[in-house]
Amino acid sequence: MERIDQSLKAITGGKKFQQHFQQLKEKVLKDERVQSFYSNHDIQENITNRGMSKLYEFTEQWRNCDHCPGLEKCPNMMQGFQPHLFLNQQSIDLRYERCSLKTQDEEKKKQRTLFQSMYIPKEVLNARFENIEIDKDRFEAIRLAENFVEQFVPGETKQGLYFYGDFGVGKTYMMCAIANELAKQKQVQSMIVYTPDFFREMKSSISDQSIDQKLDYIKKVPLLILDDIGAENMSSWVRDDILGGILQYRMMENLVTLYSSNYDYDELENHLAYSQKGGVEQLKAKRIMERIRHYTMPVYIGGTNRRTL
Repeated sequence: MERIDQSLKAITGGKKFQQHFQQLKEKVLKDERVQSFYSNHDIQENITNRGMSKLYEFTEQWRNCDHCPGLEKCPNMMQGFQPHLFLNQQSIDLRYERCSLKTQDEEKKKQRTLFQSMYIPKEVLNARFENIEIDKDRFEAIRLAENFVEQFVPGETKQGLYFYGDFGVGKTYMMCAIANELAKQKQVQSMIVYTPDFFREMKSSISDQSIDQKLDYIKKVPLLILDDIGAENMSSWVRDDILGGILQYRMMENLVTLYSSNYDYDELENHLAYSQKGGVEQLKAKRIMERIRHYTMPVYIGGTNRRTL
């Protein structure tokens, strides 16, 4: 797009300046938005003449908006911003405000900063309740998930959800939908982690001494989602020092934790009781499960494996 000041310079530099200026003026003053502005203000001729460059800029920028090619291809001088006329003492001036596409884009970026993930597929992170296919096997789980979002009070809600069921029934997707809705509706910061990969990273973080920093963040995030808990290779260190430490801190600070798993409570307890080197440690597993059972509601999700459809 030709720069506005260059266009006006070309006009003023010509021999027929007055003629060109009058044609430009007539064209600009026929614009409906300009006429609306003038209908609300008593503007004298000399103010109009001095403000012609602003009026021209206003009409040209709005012409781009009327034929909007999308935010990424926005040709306006300030991408994603629309001009608005106002009187600045005895002069016509412009201020730029975000358009609806720019506002929506910033809101999405804000939500992405609120909702973070570790090791979760990108296609799942944009989950929304309205995109979940409702059937008899998942109806109750969807209802409880929506109720959880509606009733969630930052700093006060203590009880989370424990989604369990077979592979591919939508547990992770529904958890991400909860996180997205809480970010959108109540500006709740959350983190979802794929538990097996997270525990493996904790082991590797010992060598580079970053484990404390990573654990500290996971412990303190307002809403934590432990996805696919029970799919990891269990060890006494992972169970007691990592998982136990996270849950103990969150319990003491009244921070909400959500879970998804292929196991129900009893099956997860059996999984936690067995460690590769320590054998069966039922008491330690019960200690972990007490922190999970007491602070979550179990929600079964049925249906077929949608990954194979």
